[in-house]
Amino acid sequence: MTSLGIVAPQSMFFSTPLPLQSGAKLCDYTLVYETYGTLNADHSNAVLVCHALNASHHVAGYYSEDASTKGWWDNMIGPGKALDTNKYFVIGVNNLGSCFGSTGPMHANPATGKPYGAHFPVVTVEDWVQSQARLADALGIQQFAAVMGGSLGGMQALAWSILFPERLRHCVVIASTPKLTAQNIAFDDVARQAILTDPDYHGGDFYEHGVVPKNGLRVARMLGHITYLSDDDMAVKFGRDLRSGAYQFGFGIDFEIESYLRYQGDKFSEYFDANTYLLITKALDYFDPAKDFGGDLTKTLSNTRAEFLLVSFSTDWRFAPERSHEMVQALVNNKRTVTYAEINAPHGHDAFLLDDKRYMNVVSAYFARAYKEIDGGSLKAGASA
Repeated sequence: MTSLGIVAPQSMFFSTPLPLQSGAKLCDYTLVYETYGTLNADHSNAVLVCHALNASHHVAGYYSEDASTKGWWDNMIGPGKALDTNKYFVIGVNNLGSCFGSTGPMHANPATGKPYGAHFPVVTVEDWVQSQARLADALGIQQFAAVMGGSLGGMQALAWSILFPERLRHCVVIASTPKLTAQNIAFDDVARQAILTDPDYHGGDFYEHGVVPKNGLRVARMLGHITYLSDDDMAVKFGRDLRSGAYQFGFGIDFEIESYLRYQGDKFSEYFDANTYLLITKALDYFDPAKDFGGDLTKTLSNTRAEFLLVSFSTDWRFAPERSHEMVQALVNNKRTVTYAEINAPHGHDAFLLDDKRYMNVVSAYFARAYKEIDGGSLKAGASA
């Protein structure tokens, strides 16, 4: 297995207004995306990869020889890897409202000429899927071989199967959930409050003041990071180890876990946008496709047509395996073809980003089987094979 090597982002401008679930609309917008591999003659081998909270369109490959520019799922995607770019044409899209190139809060509002800031409209998972579908149209892709994502990306994949059931043959949902629990919403709100109450936030217009609400971003990231790790993983990595070998009897850093969290917070505050964080966590909170079906997930998924792969991790308490069980049961109730794997891994929610041989083998085997539909010519237009 080798890396894709040096890759480059592309962008596409859309002049047709995009209506949003909130009732607002984006009059025009730009989507930044990357592609890997080669689109085949009948455009049947395309896979859309949807990103999670702080990720982007840069899914695989490198921007330079610097290893730090590696894509966030490079271990999953590339020549000979689980999602093999020798076989599939893979697309990564940066979602609207993000801070990595697609139209977002730091871009100019056409109505004012100033950055949108907090006036950027609230976007939902479903809004992102609608914008992704427009990109697919522009690329000449009427049906994806698969739509895939982990965490928030998995919510987008699930939404694709509901909103555009005929436009994907396989739906791959990893470490995800059909809706957030009250506990998860609570974590998100505390993180948002850390940003909103930072004096440097300036009501979202901090760009004009030449400052960044770094303290709020740090605390938000530290809180989020706690939820991505399992208790066992923290115990193994840090335990109660002291940074200097002795208590300092102050309010600085005593424990290694404190040092780690502050490092993560500091790093995050240097590259992520505060308004983007608010927008994306709200999108997480609002995702609940069963809401329009009286909370009945079976009814919600009744019009899906794709085959499904769902993967969960035993120590993921952010999006626990029980949430995947709910999706599997609803799909089985609808007589959908479902493959489910629950990986006993110690790494918590972050496990979906890491190298675990069992996990990678499951995904690899699934995509290898799906490719036989393409290679063997057994596809039926507009239906899952």
